[in-house]
Amino acid sequence: MTRIANEQITDARAPKQKVENTRIQTVEIVDPVFEETYIAKVTRKSSQWCGWIPDVPEVKCEARTKKELLKILTTKLREALEAREEAWDKQLESDVKAGKLDYLREEALEDIKAGRVRDL
Repeated sequence: MTRIANEQITDARAPKQKVENTRIQTVEIVDPVFEETYIAKVTRKSSQWCGWIPDVPEVKCEARTKKELLKILTTKLREALEAREEAWDKQLESDVKAGKLDYLREEALEDIKAGRVRDL
């Protein structure tokens, strides 16, 4: 279960913006699977709440309430991280099949033969 940690509110003003301040709230979303903390940015625009996670650009969404927005952000973050992990696994498998990592095996065998490896 992902949990929402602390929240901070900042004023973000565009350089030549005269009319309104946009209050952007910073919310920490802690992902227990990867044991990472991600910073979400949320703001209210008209009747909607908008949110995004700068470190995971594909995670952006809108909702009617802040609570709903945070729930959606958390779900989309989990999905994006799982998709990245799956893509990594597929790429690794493809590289192994193509022989791109054979040199690592050879280096390890050389280290074993030369006695540069210690059993753990």
